[in-house]
Amino acid sequence: MTMLETASSLNPRSDPASPWWHIDISPVLATLGLGIVGLFGIYSATRGRDDENYVTTFVERQTIFLGIGLVLVVAIVFFDYRWLLRLAPLGFLTTLALLTLVLIAGIEVNGAVSWFEFGGFRAQPSEFAKIGLIVAVAALLSKAPSGPLPLGRLAMIIGVACLPVVLVIRQPDLGTAMVMLVITAAMLMVGRAEAHHLIFLVLVAALTVGLLINSTLLEDYQRARFDSFLDPESNSVAAYNQEQAQIAIGNGGITGTGFGQGTQTKSGLVPEQQTDFIFTVIAEEFGFVGGTVVLGCFALLLWRLYRMARLAGDAFGSYLITGVFAMFAFQMFQSIGMTMGIMPVTGIPLPFVSSGGSSVLASYIGVGIALSVHMRRFTAGIDAEVGQLG
Repeated sequence: MTMLETASSLNPRSDPASPWWHIDISPVLATLGLGIVGLFGIYSATRGRDDENYVTTFVERQTIFLGIGLVLVVAIVFFDYRWLLRLAPLGFLTTLALLTLVLIAGIEVNGAVSWFEFGGFRAQPSEFAKIGLIVAVAALLSKAPSGPLPLGRLAMIIGVACLPVVLVIRQPDLGTAMVMLVITAAMLMVGRAEAHHLIFLVLVAALTVGLLINSTLLEDYQRARFDSFLDPESNSVAAYNQEQAQIAIGNGGITGTGFGQGTQTKSGLVPEQQTDFIFTVIAEEFGFVGGTVVLGCFALLLWRLYRMARLAGDAFGSYLITGVFAMFAFQMFQSIGMTMGIMPVTGIPLPFVSSGGSSVLASYIGVGIALSVHMRRFTAGIDAEVGQLG
């Protein structure tokens, strides 16, 4: 096959130099839908019973970060994602430096030293560390030889993944550490890791989590969350919070109690409803219909990411989108699942919905990277083919 025939087969429009022909805005529309629903939920969750003295700070900040996130997406798609392959080592070292620095100079919120504070704004480096981990693992996988993933390369990837995970656990933030482990596992599955190696790693991870829960690294309230998950009938605070969350969801019924009319929400019986338990607000005030809208937006987002990963022009791009897919899928399942009692309570935000600037920005960076991969799938594929032919 000649180079011209290769280019034609990879790009039916015969225009491999114009990625703007291939942009897909459906993931952005899905995230906008989630963001708008989230603003309604944050408004209700932070208003309480005092309508006259309501402070709109949470809603205003979330709106600003959603806007900044969209600008980030536009900025990122202008750049070829393959530059990330060269920047992966520097990006990963920066990630480790920030996670180390936050342990030294960060502020403590709810028992975890996870934030920097700048003039009233807080930044959580562990949110951006998830993107740094995705890029680093994708780079290592893409440079691996063809065939099953060699054991040496697998060990290298596990070592790279463990560094940020350990630093995040030291904060302690077990929820984000879980997300990082799931991201790594998903990328290894796609990256040709052998089944018996993956099974061994899962067993080691399960044993490590068990030992961690009973260690002194976690706070008492974090261990109580796992205990309440294993024993829902316990009298712990975590079990009570989860029970109140389920009551709020049950109150919603089919169409909900109405915007701003949720009894559980207005009474403040469910903690951290603007962040960790945001889904209970949506389910109570907008009911099954509102919950379905949220799940539908996530379904659209994940479907398009899955399709993008399959159509990616090179292995590096496919691995990048796989990591972003795993990040969103697990965070959605964990955040919604804990409100229903099918997952333990952790401080994992619902992407694009929960209040939190770092989460929103990191999530939109992930979307921007995925769009950049998809837009350049033909040029990347042609370059890969030409490289192999050469």
